[in-house]
Amino acid sequence: MEELIKKLKEMEEKIEKGGGEALIEKQHKAGKLTARERLQLLFDNGIFVEIDKFVKHRNTYFGLDKKELPADGVVTGIGKVNGRPVAAFSQDFTVMGGSLGEMHAKKIIKVMDLALKLGIPLVGINDSGGARIQEGVDSLYGYGEIFYRNTLASGVIPQITLISGPCAGGAVYSPAITDFVIMVDKVSQMFITGPNVIKAVTGEEISKEELGGAFVHNSKSGNAHFIANSDEDAINLIKELLSYIPQNNAEDAPYTYSDSLEMDESILNIVSADSKKAYDVREVIKRIVDNGEFLEVHAHFAKSMVTGFGRINGHSVGIIANQPNVLAGVLDIDSSDKAARFIRFLDAFNIPIVTLVDTPGYLPGTKQEHGGIIRHGAKLLYAYSEATVPLITIILRKAYGGAYIAMGSKHLGADFVAAWPTAEIAVMGPEGAANIIFRKEIANSENPEEVRIQKINEYREMFANPYVAASRGYVDAVIDPRDTRKWIAQALEFGKTKVEPRPKKKHGNIPL
Repeated sequence: MEELIKKLKEMEEKIEKGGGEALIEKQHKAGKLTARERLQLLFDNGIFVEIDKFVKHRNTYFGLDKKELPADGVVTGIGKVNGRPVAAFSQDFTVMGGSLGEMHAKKIIKVMDLALKLGIPLVGINDSGGARIQEGVDSLYGYGEIFYRNTLASGVIPQITLISGPCAGGAVYSPAITDFVIMVDKVSQMFITGPNVIKAVTGEEISKEELGGAFVHNSKSGNAHFIANSDEDAINLIKELLSYIPQNNAEDAPYTYSDSLEMDESILNIVSADSKKAYDVREVIKRIVDNGEFLEVHAHFAKSMVTGFGRINGHSVGIIANQPNVLAGVLDIDSSDKAARFIRFLDAFNIPIVTLVDTPGYLPGTKQEHGGIIRHGAKLLYAYSEATVPLITIILRKAYGGAYIAMGSKHLGADFVAAWPTAEIAVMGPEGAANIIFRKEIANSENPEEVRIQKINEYREMFANPYVAASRGYVDAVIDPRDTRKWIAQALEFGKTKVEPRPKKKHGNIPL
């Protein structure tokens, strides 16, 4: 027995060294941790139950029958994060570039199936050169099976992807289906076709970083939700993210005790009554959430909209907010997509939605119209309308036209809607409305500018306030800004028992 155990330990040690000391050193010099080091950091006290450690590839083409590929280039298993079970796979770049072949894929497939059966989150750490070309169609089989399972698991268990190195070709579609993608700055890249192929086909020269680096996907494409400075930073982000979300769609998010609902007086100095003055809505958010802690999602993408996680009175919430600091908080193609996708995640996982409104409307222009703002804007309407979690909306200032409706209004199913005294709820801003309604009167007057200003003030007094909407019941309450945190906390408490059935159907047809 002792000899057998000794042999077992020797085999395990050999497998755990992956591609060997030289390639591990090369991995470290590139600013990357190894597959096993990443999992050790992810799980509490490094406790990890590995699955399929002894799996081997069975390909015999192109000399692969003479190659040993420890763990076939991917480490899979289950551990605990923040005391809760989480499944994970971590590709090993030191073993044949972390390339995906038949058995590599089968290991990932098995842990995905297990995560779904157990109802626990799945973390995928990608660091791979792509499909293992030597295995041909077996690699394609593997990717297809993974995509299929990503889709089945969507909305059932949380799926988080960390891109810690290259992720190219078909491999990019698995991260794209998952809920959140984290990329490491200057280390990870994602693209379907690399710089060499692009140069050969189009003649365009571009670097890997410019084509598909972390900042590009965080700021331009929106394919990534977070940017990290290192593997360590990225793994800490995963832990923080998991702390806000439940294990699966049948559970509630973890509760954290909070002892105060008071807000400081500084909230009154952030939002000016002058709707032309900008401010950072994140300053409002920090005063509403527990301990000022806010995990922003998609921070570098579509900046006229702010999305992220916080806690209010210990309860996890998702926050959707217009950002007056950027384009006055307008809705456009990207901000509509950004908010709609986040809303659908929150609704899938039973996380209440708090919406903070201050928007003048949709961004005008041919670029937006030809780019499909009608279709993209409709996604936001659709996401709010299909959501059945508690919906709480606070109108801070401007709420004009279709954007007022789209931002979690009563008309799309919001349960609790409050407005600050600074709120302006109307079809459009007072200036534009007065110019249209009183156009002839202004034009025919002896002093057009004086009459125009008079009519603008008339319209503002009549409509650009929260009280007309409140008189119709479209706003439940006009509140002192200092009571916002308390008001939301009470709404969350009352909303716990919310049940809102929907018509029976296979699924809706969101305007993609």
